[in-house]
Amino acid sequence: MNAPTEFSMKSDDVLRFELQVFRQEHRDLDDAITALVEKGTADQLTLQRLKKKKLMLKDKIALIEDRLTPDIIA
Repeated sequence: MNAPTEFSMKSDDVLRFELQVFRQEHRDLDDAITALVEKGTADQLTLQRLKKKKLMLKDKIALIEDRLTPDIIA
């Protein structure tokens, strides 16, 4: 039997709200990374950490989208 995941126990409404929050945070990180690169004020470690956090958010977004999208048997 599969162990319950972080998202499997939440209602669809809660997941939709979290999806909006994660998408906004992802966009904000993207803007921050772009600004730091353009200004040349960020060190590589900071950029690497921000990009890793952005990637983790992208993975969470994908998991929630998969959970909210119904399976369609073709």
